[in-house]
Amino acid sequence: MRILFYQYGSICEPDIIAGFEELGHTVYKMTLEITKKDVPSKTRIRLLHQKLMEHSFDFVFSVNFYPFISEVCNIYGLLYLCWTVDCPVMELLSFSVRNKCNRIFLFDMAQYRDTVSENPECIFHLPLATNPNRWNQAIQNAPASSIQKYSGDVSFVGSLYTEKSSYGRLQPASDYLKGYLQGIMDAQQKIYGYYFLEEVLSDAAVREFREHFPGFYLPPEKAVRNDRAAMAGLYLCSEISAMERVRTMTSLGRRFSVDLYTGSDTSGIPVQNHGLVKTLTEMPLIFHYSKINLNITAKAIREGLPLRIFDVLGCGGFLLTNYQTELASYFTPGTDLDCYGSEEELLEKTEYYLTHEQIRKEIARNGYETVKKYHTYPIRLTEMLSLAFSVFNS
Repeated sequence: MRILFYQYGSICEPDIIAGFEELGHTVYKMTLEITKKDVPSKTRIRLLHQKLMEHSFDFVFSVNFYPFISEVCNIYGLLYLCWTVDCPVMELLSFSVRNKCNRIFLFDMAQYRDTVSENPECIFHLPLATNPNRWNQAIQNAPASSIQKYSGDVSFVGSLYTEKSSYGRLQPASDYLKGYLQGIMDAQQKIYGYYFLEEVLSDAAVREFREHFPGFYLPPEKAVRNDRAAMAGLYLCSEISAMERVRTMTSLGRRFSVDLYTGSDTSGIPVQNHGLVKTLTEMPLIFHYSKINLNITAKAIREGLPLRIFDVLGCGGFLLTNYQTELASYFTPGTDLDCYGSEEELLEKTEYYLTHEQIRKEIARNGYETVKKYHTYPIRLTEMLSLAFSVFNS
């Protein structure tokens, strides 16, 4: 099949392209948004229209959902496939989700449940994947100096979310609201496997927050307005993620040697901050040669498994991750990886695995074999295409 891939620069895009090509499909690329993020809507529509006029495609594909792509494909009578990797994806509140040209694949089951009623026959749950072949190549070609550089006890690659959270924009609100929000955020960051933020936000709390928060998210025309979901997913979850990651790094750093690879400010946190690393060449070495790789799932990902879990295992690394509801559906904790449900359990398991090398290495090998067997991009994309075209042909 001939696929038009609309790219914006997600780290998984090269692997999805490689997966399609491994299955024998031809991929054409639109890459304008990789380097230019402020492309006007009219320009994006015009360029997509031109591309569709130049060639014949079986479908258009993107990572995450683009309403304008759906609308153009709907006009052309062309299938539009997309696969989310982020939460929240506010574009899923667009009326364009209802177009019958869509085949929308959502990696988080909670995200799926929120969205499926808008277009039941065309929305699916599909977990993420990894590319062990790419990671193996980077690991095997690494010089000895890089192996030494990226070996360590406990490693975390990613943002601390302190620069991503905009919660600090909240202007003076009532002491009750500030205290209540702090209380529910403190509680949510300590609970794994159950997301309750939206349940406990009253209409009054949402209204007061919106009134005191400059630039509060407003959906575009022809989209559902859900201020509660926006408040929780965009603002509270980002702040909780920042609180949790700073607290976790501080607790671990006080007891163990922790290597942090981030562009976030780590002032006052007892870790070694090595700065940002290259995704395709340096990150796999960290995952492979660190004794323990840590995953701290962003709170907006309510049930699903982030890409980091699959990529660490795809590099043959040992993974210690927070508990997520979907984890046991795809991996066996204690066999393929291990998980924690509290800060105390994280510290205990870190101590244990640093002092039990053979068990740690065996789990890493098991995790690697599991992703190779069940969770590669060709496997996942085959499932995607089967679901997409079974609807088309029904």
